[in-house]
Amino acid sequence: MTKEIRVNGFAIHSPVHLSPGLWRHPRDRSLEFSTLDYWTDVARILERGKFDALFIADSISIHDIYQGNADASLRRAVQLPKHDPTLLVSAMALVTEHLGFGITGSVSYEAPYIFARRFSTLDHLTKGRVAWNIVTNFSDAGARAVGRTGVKAHDLRYDIADEFLDAVYALWEGSWAEDALVTDRASGVFADPARIRKVVHRGEHFQFEGVNIVDPSPQRTPFLFQAGTSHRGKDFAARHAEAVFLSDPSQANVARNVADTRARAAGLGRDPNDIKFFSLVTVIVDETEAAAHAKYRDYQRYIDLEGSLALLSGWSGIDLSQYALDDPFPTKKKDNAVTSMIDSFTGAEKVWTIREVVTHNTIGGRGPVVIGTPAQVADALQGWMDETDIDGFNLSYAVTTEGYSDFADLVVPELQRRGLYKTDYGAGTLREKVFGRGRLLPDTHPAARFRAALAELGGTGGEHAA
Repeated sequence: MTKEIRVNGFAIHSPVHLSPGLWRHPRDRSLEFSTLDYWTDVARILERGKFDALFIADSISIHDIYQGNADASLRRAVQLPKHDPTLLVSAMALVTEHLGFGITGSVSYEAPYIFARRFSTLDHLTKGRVAWNIVTNFSDAGARAVGRTGVKAHDLRYDIADEFLDAVYALWEGSWAEDALVTDRASGVFADPARIRKVVHRGEHFQFEGVNIVDPSPQRTPFLFQAGTSHRGKDFAARHAEAVFLSDPSQANVARNVADTRARAAGLGRDPNDIKFFSLVTVIVDETEAAAHAKYRDYQRYIDLEGSLALLSGWSGIDLSQYALDDPFPTKKKDNAVTSMIDSFTGAEKVWTIREVVTHNTIGGRGPVVIGTPAQVADALQGWMDETDIDGFNLSYAVTTEGYSDFADLVVPELQRRGLYKTDYGAGTLREKVFGRGRLLPDTHPAARFRAALAELGGTGGEHAA
């Protein structure tokens, strides 16, 4: 029996996300990306459609692999310009009540103390609706932009990420006890120092000490997303993630990654169902099948092959201009690459040529494109759920905001008629809405050990080694 389907909107704070060239479509609103009006409109549409969250991709890198420079990316607006997504959250939260906000944040070039402060603040301002998509930086361009010579090796990036997570867990979960805030007007006591602990972190990659400068937010630790499907990526997800984002055109690949990650989580003592899996999908829907396919053909008039080649070269770390379009897609993995992207097109049931990969990625990126009536789309989504054991989808778009509103107004009612989609939001924080239980991470999550240490506080506060 199909599980209830969960859906997040998927976007980037840029004029181009996963469909290069579609910003030119006359109904597309991507050129409004730098305005709050656009983003508050997106948030209202998603809440109307009972989406769980808006998931916003981000990086500090420029795609400069294709032809050895960034010219194509600049010329075609390939995820450029790219503005800071965290600054959008407060405005979107103000016009919504339930929608969550998944913000991508890299552990590669952040200080844990400052990062923890930013996300705690956002969690307060949204009343517990913030999620963090945990990423490591894979781009040499991004490394150079912050004064590094290049990216760290793939597995070392995950070592750094593990330490970063322990550091921010200590701040979020292990600095302030639940009863540390007194706010007694009569006595004038705002907080009890005896119930607050200074975090002292002396690790291989990070060193700091201090009390979390922000009092505990509704979720303490934001809802945790992660997207890696390499061996180390799945280990990392099994330990930390509450939700995993998958991007793959193959149901078999997705099913294998879901099963493998759940098994790894169980091996670490976590409930495998404590991780939700969301697969990328782009939906093009209309009242009739003919109208939906006509819409798709209309979108195809605006695709940008050079932009797609620049995007794919950036993801793979391989300059695709050095190959013929009918050559097999290169299989060599590099440290400056998204490993899961290469796996999508080299480890599946077929051998993909570069032309096929580029064509597939022109609209919506690496996931499937589903075209049809509301009933046909619902059938396809059910099929993906049943065949892969995922919990829902990250919905990309060809044309914004049309892709979101079409799904909200046409597909959601069909899914609701089938009993596969919520008719209203649950109460509480994003974590409570998704899992139907408490606002904090469960005791089986590795962050809980820092929370447990607070119970040992006596009357003198103290320090906590992270």
